[in-house]
Amino acid sequence: MKTYLVTGGAGFIGSNFVHYMLNKYSDIKILNLDKLTYAGNLENLTAIEGNPNYTFVQGDICDKELVEKLFKENDIDYVVNFAAESHVDRSIKEPEIFVKTNVLGTVNLLHVAKNAWEVQGGFKEGKKFMQVSTDEVYGSLGDTGYFLETTPIDSHSPYSSSKAGADLMVQAYADTYKMPVNITRCSNNYGPYQFPEKLIPLLINNCLKHSNLPVYGDGMNIRDWLYVEDHCKAIDMVINGGRLGEVYNVGGHNERTNIQIVKTIIGYLNENVDKEITEKLITYVEDRKGHDKRYGIDPTKIKAELGWYPETTFEVGIKKTIKWNLDNKQWMSNITSGEYQNYYNNMYEK
Repeated sequence: MKTYLVTGGAGFIGSNFVHYMLNKYSDIKILNLDKLTYAGNLENLTAIEGNPNYTFVQGDICDKELVEKLFKENDIDYVVNFAAESHVDRSIKEPEIFVKTNVLGTVNLLHVAKNAWEVQGGFKEGKKFMQVSTDEVYGSLGDTGYFLETTPIDSHSPYSSSKAGADLMVQAYADTYKMPVNITRCSNNYGPYQFPEKLIPLLINNCLKHSNLPVYGDGMNIRDWLYVEDHCKAIDMVINGGRLGEVYNVGGHNERTNIQIVKTIIGYLNENVDKEITEKLITYVEDRKGHDKRYGIDPTKIKAELGWYPETTFEVGIKKTIKWNLDNKQWMSNITSGEYQNYYNNMYEK
């Protein structure tokens, strides 16, 4: 039975990955290490709380003693590192938090895993450190072209720079110690359990409340959108089949401008839920500092080597995502209350 240490497994992508893996495999064990900051939510994992192959541990990836204890008490085969501060706006206001978690936390995980797995002449067979990263480390594209795995890192925000720093440390452990690692860099994810600081759930939630829909600048910034389940499939395939030391780009081939996303959500909700949800709710706000114009991923490498492809078109995925949010209003209400509410209001309701 393979044992996975999944860090940040109570967050958006991490919790979807835990669900995906436990639904697919009956012969694995998952340890979920999550600090449970405002974006970590155990309600994301209610359905698997009783699964005997699943264990939750509350803690910080920066806590060396805790991580060492987990390795000592468990024969961990794979580390899958989702744990990260990930909101660009917050990184502009509080960059030091992002450096601590995203860089120092990753180094702590790497070093403890290295010490646990290293044997004379190399590393134990079948071990791997999986770093889940982002296309934002590549910077911004022009009107044409795509990010390749060989595209130089050119990060612009404190968030993307902290993720780039983490990636470079993972690569350093591969190069210096010959540690078995992979890095995936994904485009913008969307789907169930996404925290409403992100564009799509924010828009859905605000529409349902008839609140303003904040759009940065002219709304023409372009992102490539990837349905979260497709991303989870890609990570699973890289863990099991990725060539050691390699980076794999994971993209959805679903490029949309931000304003297109806004109008798509408004259109669906207006037609199916509430005729008072209209484009009058759109409010253009001052553009974000260092706002990258366009991201676009070329996933040719992962397609050719591992046979992965994005199965969910944006037209299908966005409807599934909106319906999930409509069916889980209590979940949304719970996570946008209490401690988070002040942050949410300050960030988006000005």
